[in-house]
Amino acid sequence: MRLIRELFRLQQKHGYLRDQDLTDVAGRLGVPLYRVEEIVSFYPHFRTSPPRKTEVAVCRDLSCFLREGAEYSANVRALLNGDDEVDVHEVSCLGRCEHAPTALVNGTPVGRVSPEELVHRARNTDRLPNVGLAQPHRWRIDYCGERGSRYSVYSDYRNRRDAGSAADEIVATLKETGLRGMGGAGFPTGLKWELVRKEAATPKYVICNADESEPGAFKDRVILEELPHLVIEGMCLASFVIGARKGFIYVRDEYEPEQRALKLALDDARSRGVLGDHFDIETFVSPGGYVMGEETALLQALEDRRGEPRNKPPYPGHKGLHGKPTLINNVETLALVPAILRNGAEWWQSQGVRGHAGLKFIGVSGHVENPGVFEIQLGTTIAELMDMAGGVSEGRSLKAFAPGGASSNFLPASKANVEIDFQSIADEGSMLGAAALVVIADGTDMIEVATNVTRFFRNESCGKCVPCRTGTEKVVTMLEDVLAGKGNGSLLDMLPDLEETLAETSICGLGQVALGPIASVLKYWGEEMNAHLVRSETP
Repeated sequence: MRLIRELFRLQQKHGYLRDQDLTDVAGRLGVPLYRVEEIVSFYPHFRTSPPRKTEVAVCRDLSCFLREGAEYSANVRALLNGDDEVDVHEVSCLGRCEHAPTALVNGTPVGRVSPEELVHRARNTDRLPNVGLAQPHRWRIDYCGERGSRYSVYSDYRNRRDAGSAADEIVATLKETGLRGMGGAGFPTGLKWELVRKEAATPKYVICNADESEPGAFKDRVILEELPHLVIEGMCLASFVIGARKGFIYVRDEYEPEQRALKLALDDARSRGVLGDHFDIETFVSPGGYVMGEETALLQALEDRRGEPRNKPPYPGHKGLHGKPTLINNVETLALVPAILRNGAEWWQSQGVRGHAGLKFIGVSGHVENPGVFEIQLGTTIAELMDMAGGVSEGRSLKAFAPGGASSNFLPASKANVEIDFQSIADEGSMLGAAALVVIADGTDMIEVATNVTRFFRNESCGKCVPCRTGTEKVVTMLEDVLAGKGNGSLLDMLPDLEETLAETSICGLGQVALGPIASVLKYWGEEMNAHLVRSETP
């Protein structure tokens, strides 16, 4: 990670990476120049040409797209036409979906402002508002209440004389609750901790995956803003169980305000003696890319390599960072652990409704009146969650929804009474995934929606797997032809086989799910594709 951190430092100093910088850093760190160049060329946040005075990055992905993001971006470009000091470009999801359409001005988040206001801020960067954190909520999982009681769960376990038995108790409690990983895969948390605990090799590592990049996902960002102490305590408890002395929080570069919140929380934890020689945590800022949320790609970045997912097995719990046992958990998963251990497995199981157990953070965006993050009881229905968010915006009717962000299959309004739970949503043909409910109102062209999502996966493919790299490109081209009135039915014929090929041959989840959204659109809204094809055939 020394190389990537040094490249970030040099880019911040000069505004970009000069040829001389690459040569110097290669010599200073004893790294071949070609290795430096392959890192710079792979990660999107590195640049090798001088930037303009102001950089405006406008989100182009699902939640912003549904909030007229394409028109918004075009208006901003038109207003800045001829201004050589401002560079406007579109980027993948910025993780601020509740403020759609959203943008960054020289890294500062700007959302829910008119194109004119965004342009004003771009031309007056010296007077950009200082972006603070959101007004804190009262979350049920925050057992602390007052600051004085923070980290008491960890302290109680750490101060016990029977450390081995205490660690076993933690694992047993997590297994009894049935807590699953909240980053998308849903692997049983207690089992994961137990497996890494049993590994004999040392040193061991704990990593918090805060590289939240799924279009529609922003719950982890809010947890980092408002509950960083619970994330840190969860990591400390994990270190106690597995015997780690070092932890890392891998966080998005775009989450700059959240990085500040983490720094304050880490400093506070050190001042209390929670962190120190026995266990300490560093933050590592991602050099960019959606695929970095995949756990082995994340490890590649931490090891100063191109972020291409690794073949599995071996899994990180056996051979992870630097080939050593590594426990990787999502932000929300770690934040839930202290409350579970404070209150017990029975408490956790009583938190759900309709026979489900536990609580869940879910981001709601798209066509709703009050987008945001909600802490719900598992078993709550999609319809009930939408009501919490104020219902479908502008009095419109629900047409479709994605329960787990862009990578989850779209479901029709008739499925809105599905209970929010891993298995219940899977039974309906989708997935809870990143817990990012994206709501789509009547009047929305689902072929346009599917094109937007498939384009995202095309843009974010690392290119390692040929079927993923070429398959997503081919489908995007065909969908764009359909929307341009030049399409034909060949996509309908080839899609099932192509979807199966990507699912079976892609190393990571990106390729495995990339064509699911368009397949689900054709399943439920095939008549919209037919209507586009009829227009293509009309002279």
